[in-house]
Amino acid sequence: MNNTISRNNEQVKIPNKHIHKKRRFFKGKRGNIELFILTLPCLIYFFIWHYLPMGGLLLAFKDYKYNKGIFGSAWVGFKNFEFLFTSQDLFRIMRNTVSYAVAFIIIGNICAIAIALMLFEIKKRSRVKIYQTTMILPRFLSWVVVGYISYAILSPTQGVANQLLSFFGLEGVSWFSEPQYWPGIIIFSEVWKTVGINSIMYYAALMAIDPQLFEAAKIDGATRWQQIKNISIPSLMTLVTILMILAIGRIFRGDIGLFYQIPRDSGLLYSTTDIIDTYVYRGLRQGHFSMSTAVGMFQSVMGLTMVLFSNWIVKKRDPDRSLF
Repeated sequence: MNNTISRNNEQVKIPNKHIHKKRRFFKGKRGNIELFILTLPCLIYFFIWHYLPMGGLLLAFKDYKYNKGIFGSAWVGFKNFEFLFTSQDLFRIMRNTVSYAVAFIIIGNICAIAIALMLFEIKKRSRVKIYQTTMILPRFLSWVVVGYISYAILSPTQGVANQLLSFFGLEGVSWFSEPQYWPGIIIFSEVWKTVGINSIMYYAALMAIDPQLFEAAKIDGATRWQQIKNISIPSLMTLVTILMILAIGRIFRGDIGLFYQIPRDSGLLYSTTDIIDTYVYRGLRQGHFSMSTAVGMFQSVMGLTMVLFSNWIVKKRDPDRSLF
């Protein structure tokens, strides 16, 4: 086989190792074409729904007018960002957003791990499936439905909660006008809705542990609690770390369905239920699209910064548990 090429009217011999490397490269590409076809729908989805809309970020730097459109509206620099940073409500909405996110991460993970460990102790798989199915059902309920359920419980006049308090001889509570009760209600609602699906991820990680580790621990006389403490929990730490890094990326965001539907947008509860997203939503209802885009961009940049920073810290301490 001729391994030469023509260069400046001279025949130059190509080393065999370069030819073999080139052949391996194209052979590898042909072998991966099936995988590429399988991932093509996801690539198209992300391109259309996640990358093309990024062009709308121009709104954050413009004074958007309906009749002029995105490209015809005037540039205003960083003026739209001033809406958030000069707001008198900045401290309140930032405190609520970050505090709730931290509470969801800590309490949600502790509850999910505890449930996963309890499910792992159940030997009958049929019972495990029943418990898992029951616990993930709230995940499929919309916050609108959960909002009506919570109102049926907390209604000042006909709610189940006040009827129970009356049954025990206690005074009823005006739940939708007393903000001190709502941190507990919000955190309980979020954990109730998400703990089932999160526990399944931890349960799957527990199932991947080598059973011989538990057998060896039993032979050494380890109790069940010692096996959980020294085998099960350390085996979950890599997954816990990765999920926490991802959750930290959303620390400046809140689920508007949770914070809008459950408190029913009651102004008396804003001190403990108002977050950045609900604050922006109220501005959006007044037609402030540019301001809403600016705040959304701020949340995304801060989320990316937090992910990179937390991943950097984890990588410094234990590279095997970092996200990338």
